[in-house]
Order: sequence, then structure tokens, then C-alpha cells
Amino acid sequence: MIIVLYQPEIPQNTGNIVRTCSVTNTDLVLVTPLGFDTSDKYLKRAGLDYWDEVKITYVDDLISFIEKENKPFYFLSSKVKKSYTTVSYTEDTMIIFGSETKGLPEELFERYPEQFVTIPMKEDVRCLNLSNSANIVLYEGLRQLNFPF
Repeated sequence: MIIVLYQPEIPQNTGNIVRTCSVTNTDLVLVTPLGFDTSDKYLKRAGLDYWDEVKITYVDDLISFIEKENKPFYFLSSKVKKSYTTVSYTEDTMIIFGSETKGLPEELFERYPEQFVTIPMKEDVRCLNLSNSANIVLYEGLRQLNFPF
């Protein structure tokens, strides 16, 4: 599976996701611009020594990347009702998360409305932390695939 982070802003979140990608054999795509430098000490500390074990790709244009890859994908958003547990994941599914403060661009909602899913939460609260959300959805996909690592 592939985790895609759209313009992540908090280095510790990305570092934690790198660690998860390492232990699950998951690729990571980072859509620029990033809100930090990849040499950031907090980023490295959160990812510990896992950076060398993860295939990380940097892309500038998310839509071009999605169309070029031609793989199944889902966007995560707190603005929709369809649960992440109601979709089927494959070994090459891309799970796409927005930035911590801005989320995903409106253009994606308009262009791919059926590809949005959410992690159910009680109403009128802020959403979950990015790295926690990535872990929850990734492990559901891996569970569906009988943990293929």
C-alpha cells in the first residue's frame, strides 16, 4: 500500500508515519511543498533510524501523480460520511491525507467525490492527529489483505 501526505506541516507526524511505513513495508509519497525540511531533527527523531528502510517519493502535483500512477486511491476527510471501513483495499491502494491545518484542496472534492472516506468520530470535535489517522486506515487495509508482510 501507499500513504500519500499532501503538503504535511508537522515534522513529528511525518516522522511517525515513516516509522509505520517501515514496519509495514508501505511506500510513502510526500506532496510538496512541505512545511519543514526533511533534515529537521524532530522529523528524524520521530522516524528514528527507519528513513533508510522506506521508499519515499516526492511529487509536486497530486492530480498528475494520481492519474499517472493509475492505482486505486482514497482521500481521507472529516467532511464526508462514508467510513474508511466500507471500501476494499488492494496492495497498491493509495491512501491520501491532507495537511494538518488546511486539509485537501476543494478541487479534489469536486473532481473525485466518490473517493472520499472518513474515520467516524463524534460530531463537533477536531479531527484526529495525522499520524494516528494514517495508522488507523493503513491497518484496516492491511487487515483486509491478511497483513501481507
